[in-house]
Amino acid sequence: MGKGGGCVPSKSQRPPPPQRRDRTFIPAPATAAPEPTPTTAAPEPTATTAAPEPAPAPSPRQVRIYVVFYSMYGNVRRLARAVQRGVGSVPGARGILLRVPETLPRAVLARMGALEAAAEMDAEGIPVADPGGLPDADGFLFGFPARYGAMAAQMQAFFDSTAPLCRGQRLAGKPAGFFVSTGTQCGGQETTAWTAITQLAHQGMLFVPIGYTFREGMFEMEELRGGSPYGAGVFAGDGSRPPSELELALAEHHGKYMATLVKRMVHGADA
Repeated sequence: MGKGGGCVPSKSQRPPPPQRRDRTFIPAPATAAPEPTPTTAAPEPTATTAAPEPAPAPSPRQVRIYVVFYSMYGNVRRLARAVQRGVGSVPGARGILLRVPETLPRAVLARMGALEAAAEMDAEGIPVADPGGLPDADGFLFGFPARYGAMAAQMQAFFDSTAPLCRGQRLAGKPAGFFVSTGTQCGGQETTAWTAITQLAHQGMLFVPIGYTFREGMFEMEELRGGSPYGAGVFAGDGSRPPSELELALAEHHGKYMATLVKRMVHGADA
């Protein structure tokens, strides 16, 4: 040890260098993967619930056909009843009877022998037609007796009262037909209906004839029968001959034919 060196070792006696430890990398122990958290098992598939049945479509509304008539001796009224039955035979169609007001005084009706028929009609309670209610109908069948090959004045007066409807064209596009009564075979079965078409033309309505849709009944030659391709009819003579079974069958066919046509027009071709 040198002088005054204290504890400092001499150069000749250096302490050995510290041993270097090998730094061997020891990997950290692998952490175990966490156990999966148990989840609620999905429910077993069950039978699929059937979709609810669609609500049925509402039934189409009834079509309304107004059977508007004037009858002095009851023969046109009987035809009107048959026409109404024909309309009602078509599902979804309804025939509504309406009578035209009488314009003759009772004294005149008495001289013409028509009071009894008027009383019968009053007893049946058939309502009087109101021109203002006509637009509510889907179609029409007008019935009236002939006077000199044209409609009776009572029916003409009723058509005259529909002038406000004509101005507003409230009946335009509505189908209509005619059935008539005449006193003789040549008394106007065709002309009475034909001349009435002018009423429909001014209203913008559609005239619907029956043509020969009554088939073999239109060609009957052995039995007296009113009616024509223009519409049903009756030969009433002096008013005392009621419609025959064949004439009533033609009137019923007329109502059925019109109801079928109007129903198609209102609800479509598949109605």
